[in-house]
Amino acid sequence: MKKTQTKILLVDDEPDILEIVGYNLAQEGYQIVTASNGKDAIAKAQKELPELIIMDVMMAEMDGMEACEHIRKIPELNNVIITFLTARSEDYSQVAGFDAGADDYITKPIKPKLLVSKVKALLRRLKEQEVVTDTINVGGIEINREEYKIIKGNVEIALPRKEFELFYLLASKPGKVFKRDEILDKVWGNEVVVGGRTIDVHIRKLREKIGEDLFKTIKGVGYKFEV
Repeated sequence: MKKTQTKILLVDDEPDILEIVGYNLAQEGYQIVTASNGKDAIAKAQKELPELIIMDVMMAEMDGMEACEHIRKIPELNNVIITFLTARSEDYSQVAGFDAGADDYITKPIKPKLLVSKVKALLRRLKEQEVVTDTINVGGIEINREEYKIIKGNVEIALPRKEFELFYLLASKPGKVFKRDEILDKVWGNEVVVGGRTIDVHIRKLREKIGEDLFKTIKGVGYKFEV
């Protein structure tokens, strides 16, 4: 086992989950930090600055949804990957998770080997994104992928990671219709399972933050960015 510099924050109010998940990820060489509730998670995240947060939804004091929203407002944690690990698999729960700023949603119970594979896939995409330094300007909007920064009309717009990546993909080729399967592959990756409404939720958020008329729905096909 080779220890890495990659730090993972595990958040769950069940000690057994923290122990089992933490052990399996530590065996892969990851540095593991734990928290038992949402408030503790926010404090630990600010102190430790992890690359990935795996968080339960239903917890005392502060649930995962609220904690996720708080973490997304912390500048130092702008690029952290957040995935929920929870027994709740209903569509509305997943939509709420993505609305809160989550990047992925993993349902309990999950076999340790599969969880490790998903974690590796998430972190691999993070590594690939870190080497990209492109800045594009389209329709009066500056998109800096290196800094995950968007400026429109001299106003900086903050987006969660997946919203940014989806926006960058669409804006990189204005007018091109991106099929849903292509979007899932390029933004989320084939190895991570996301709910069927994931893209729709993120497009709705982009319309609210960037502009209603900039994102066109092509029924039965996908979406495009149009200026």
